[in-house]
Amino acid sequence: MITEREVLVCCQDVARTYSSGPAAVVAVHGATCQVRAGDRIAITGPSGSGKSTLLHLMAALEEPTTGEVTWPGLAEGPVAAQVGVVFQGPSLIPALDVAENAALPLVLAGIPEERARRRALDALALVAAGDLADKLPEELSGGQAQRVAIARVLALAPRLVLADEPTGQLDRATGQHIIDILLATADSIGAALVVTTHDPTVARRLAEQWAMHEGRLQPAPGTRRRSAPAPQGDMS
Repeated sequence: MITEREVLVCCQDVARTYSSGPAAVVAVHGATCQVRAGDRIAITGPSGSGKSTLLHLMAALEEPTTGEVTWPGLAEGPVAAQVGVVFQGPSLIPALDVAENAALPLVLAGIPEERARRRALDALALVAAGDLADKLPEELSGGQAQRVAIARVLALAPRLVLADEPTGQLDRATGQHIIDILLATADSIGAALVVTTHDPTVARRLAEQWAMHEGRLQPAPGTRRRSAPAPQGDMS
C-alpha cells in the first residue's frame, strides 16, 4: 500500500517584500509549494531570482510579507531545532575551533557541553572532517569549511536540511564532493533535502527541480513541481 509522505513545510501564496513605497523590492511573489519527507529538491535560478529568500522563509529565518508558511510535519517547538541550514558564505565563528562550531547549535539548544561535543565529533567523522576538530576556521579551505557546516547540521539530526548555494564559492570538483556529502548526510539522518543552485550540474544530482524567475516559482523544463493543496476553508 502506498502511503502519502508527511509534509514538513508548506508555503501558501507566500510573498516577501523588502522596503516600501517606490523603493519596494518583491523578492518572492505568491509562491505555493511543499516539501515532503524524503524529498530531494533543487531550486534553480540566476542570482537575484528569489531562491535564497524562499529558502529563508522555509527555514523561518524570515517572515513572509503576505501568505503563510507552516511546518505540519515538525514537532512542536522551535523550527530552528528541526530545520538545518547550510549557507553559501562563511558561517563558522572565527573564535571557536571546528568541534566547538559544530557543537554550538546543540549547546544553544540546552544540551550539556560534553554530550554536545561527542555528537559534534561523531558528525565531523561522518563528513570526513574528524581530523579538523581542533583547527580554527581560518585554517580551513573552502571545501573543509563547508564540510564542517554540514557536520553542524548533521549533529542536530533535523527533519529538513536546506542548503543555500552550498557550492557557489567552490571549484567544480569540490562542489560535487559537497553535494555527495549533503546527499549522504540527508540519507543517514532520514532528512529531506532542498538545495538552491544556479549550477545545472548540481541541480541534476537531485530528484526534483523547481525554478525561480524574477521572484516567481515555476516548473523547470521537463520537471514537475508539487503544489500545496488549496485551502479547505476557514477551520477556526
